[in-house]
Amino acid sequence: MAIPIAINGTDMIGQARTGTGKTLAFGISLLQRVVVPTDPGYAELERPGLPQALVMAPTRELALQVAGDLEMASTVRKARVLTVYGGVGYEPQLDALATGVDVVVGTPGRLLDLVNRRSLDLSAVKVLVLDEADEMLDLGFLPDVERLISKTPKSRQTLLFSATMPSAVVALARMHLNQPVNVRAETKDAQLTVPDTTQFVYQAHDLDKPEIVGKLLQSPQCTRTIVFTRTKRAAQRLADELVDRGFSATSIHGDLNQAAREKALKKFREGKVNTLVATDVAARGIDITDVSHVVNYECPDSEMTYVHRIGRTGRAGAKGVAVTLVDWADVTRWKVINKALGLDFPELVETYSTSPNLYADLQIPEETRSRIKAAEPREPKPHHGHEHKAGGHKDGHHGQAEKKADRPKRRRSRQRLRNGKPVSGAEAPASQ
Repeated sequence: MAIPIAINGTDMIGQARTGTGKTLAFGISLLQRVVVPTDPGYAELERPGLPQALVMAPTRELALQVAGDLEMASTVRKARVLTVYGGVGYEPQLDALATGVDVVVGTPGRLLDLVNRRSLDLSAVKVLVLDEADEMLDLGFLPDVERLISKTPKSRQTLLFSATMPSAVVALARMHLNQPVNVRAETKDAQLTVPDTTQFVYQAHDLDKPEIVGKLLQSPQCTRTIVFTRTKRAAQRLADELVDRGFSATSIHGDLNQAAREKALKKFREGKVNTLVATDVAARGIDITDVSHVVNYECPDSEMTYVHRIGRTGRAGAKGVAVTLVDWADVTRWKVINKALGLDFPELVETYSTSPNLYADLQIPEETRSRIKAAEPREPKPHHGHEHKAGGHKDGHHGQAEKKADRPKRRRSRQRLRNGKPVSGAEAPASQ
């Protein structure tokens, strides 16, 4: 629906549920509009080698995902695609820009940095794409985005794509788009969540959640799972806990450097690990079609976060399962999300790792335990007595008692004083 409009050069706002092919929609039209070195008219360009298309994404992972899809789609035309993001060295990016590129995909921060260095020239951009525009506004990228847009020609084509389109994005579109066509891939009253994703919501205790996740991972239907946590610390702690229980798991969060994040995502994508524990840095851009389950380890902060998280499963027509574990303190927050999305979970069932409804809903075998391997025994620490401050030696209680027995008893006495002076011949009896 969106491709013919975009190929004609019309500004467009594309809205569709996550996993329905927004990257393909703007990617094909974008590659059709750029002139690559193998095309006859390349030498006639005013400044050959400058980027003709710019795609902005909110996260590094999404930028890498989009760039990979564009490279795959341009296998025949051989368009030169450069991915630009922070956390890595400048040299490879600067060398590629000096050699010449056709499409640049990147995050706003590093893009603006390269523009300020005068290493990235956007004066030849024909097509500008804002992918997940609502997320970029939520992350505070609006000033950077507007500066980057101002560096592009006014005659450019601008495409906005996102699963959700709040009022802030609409205001941005009115400011920078020229008579845009609004393309929505579903009816106005359609749910934002994908129908192929089966959703379960349980009221669960925080201390019992690792047990629930451990049993869920052993369901025959559970092949590849993403577990979302609210904080970086919780993500790392849960990943370590799952590894200790015998599961193949890794984590991805903001405390990891870019190389570690890419390595973890590659291991998950290639199937070397079956469970990825992530913060919302991974809620956008992880396009892996065979993710069978998504787990919200805590209640999401908003309905949009919920939509994008569970959108990592049930992609490209595949079936998926989304499980949300809500603490007692977050029940009210969940009710707000439930009402905003029109879901069928107004009242939550109190569920534990031993509850029959958990086994029945998630098709977990009855005798399943939450561990694949037994916990490794910890060596007991040697017991030491108290440290004797005077000599600096560590003695047990018996040694201290023996030393006290060897000491002669001191005879303490008291003197009677008068005006601060001892009274002669008046000594008080020794204290007992």
